[in-house]
Amino acid sequence: MDIRDIVSTEFETVDADTRVSELEGAIRETSARAVVVTDDGEYSGIVTQRQLTAAGRDPDAKARGLVWHASSVDVDDDVRTVARLMIGSSARLLPVFDGDELVGVVTAEALLSKVAPFLRVLSVADVYTPDFVTASPETTLGEVLHTLREERITHLPVVDDGRPVGIVGLSDLVDFTAREMHRSRGGSPAPELQTGGGRSRGGFGERAGELDRMLDLPVADVMTEPVETTTLGQRLDEAVEAMLAAEISSLVVTDGDEPAGIVTATDVLRALTWTDETRLPVQITNVDLLDDITREEVAEMIEDVTRKYGDLGVLEANVYLHEHDERLRGTPLILARIRLFTDKGHFVGTGEGYGAGHALRLARNVVERQILEGKEYARTKKHPTEAESSKLFGWWLTGSPRRK
Repeated sequence: MDIRDIVSTEFETVDADTRVSELEGAIRETSARAVVVTDDGEYSGIVTQRQLTAAGRDPDAKARGLVWHASSVDVDDDVRTVARLMIGSSARLLPVFDGDELVGVVTAEALLSKVAPFLRVLSVADVYTPDFVTASPETTLGEVLHTLREERITHLPVVDDGRPVGIVGLSDLVDFTAREMHRSRGGSPAPELQTGGGRSRGGFGERAGELDRMLDLPVADVMTEPVETTTLGQRLDEAVEAMLAAEISSLVVTDGDEPAGIVTATDVLRALTWTDETRLPVQITNVDLLDDITREEVAEMIEDVTRKYGDLGVLEANVYLHEHDERLRGTPLILARIRLFTDKGHFVGTGEGYGAGHALRLARNVVERQILEGKEYARTKKHPTEAESSKLFGWWLTGSPRRK
């Protein structure tokens, strides 16, 4: 199932010299998840909403400084490959090429619309995220922005007295700040921006002050309400259709009246990358030290990292655990080391924490940073065999569905 019929030839394009303030306006007015950047008419990359929320962004900076070199796809690529690359690029829009020619873009929404009929074999419970972060209506926009960055998420449910009352996403923040900053014109700029003779050009200093005040506002002023919800037992195709109909990319999952998690478009895209292998094979040394986490949860933790980087094929995963004499309220200090042998290199992360779960999460974070930064502990000499390649990429090669 290729993407040829869902490639859009209508997409937002800006020149590399476009100012960030104009770029924000283009995204706000079109509700685009990302825009294509060109330099002298040639494709350069994309700029996403996530990048525009970075702290200290000078409104007079140029788009060329924000360019994200996301993975490109071919018109003949299948939907599973594209889903994998979207996750790997952390982008909801990817450029599509036919040979060397840019012919359009493919969006997550178009991809989900195409595969929705085939998702009826799954339920929301199969793909949702149960461990989710929430905010209260009084949480400030500055705190929300910090949480989104720290947790590397794009949606934050707002819960009041145990009930979901709204949700806020990156798009809400970009739209709100761009709209409010547009209202702020003139004023006294920062001293270094004043021209000779004491004459003021105005603009930047006032806008910076407005931004500080906006970040102190409660999230209740910006959140989308009422919040769209789903249940654990709802068929996944129905949940996806509900997202598409409401033009949103997440649903709060409820169990009774209580929030139980969140399901996002990214969760659904990740489901498309599942292989026939039920779990990544993980070798664990001193497995008896897994006191507060199961072997299955360790495998899932490592899989979550590798799923984010779709072009990374894991050949072997090793976990080493060691118990120190030190204890905190009876819980031993554990050293955890995770080694991943991949088709892109050998990555190693070590962490120490009280309990195996804590230590493993710290080690996982180190591995993820290495992968994100493109650093390799040592180049692996292992190469995937045909059988290993089939195991790694089985679903989109064979087309066989898999239930989690």
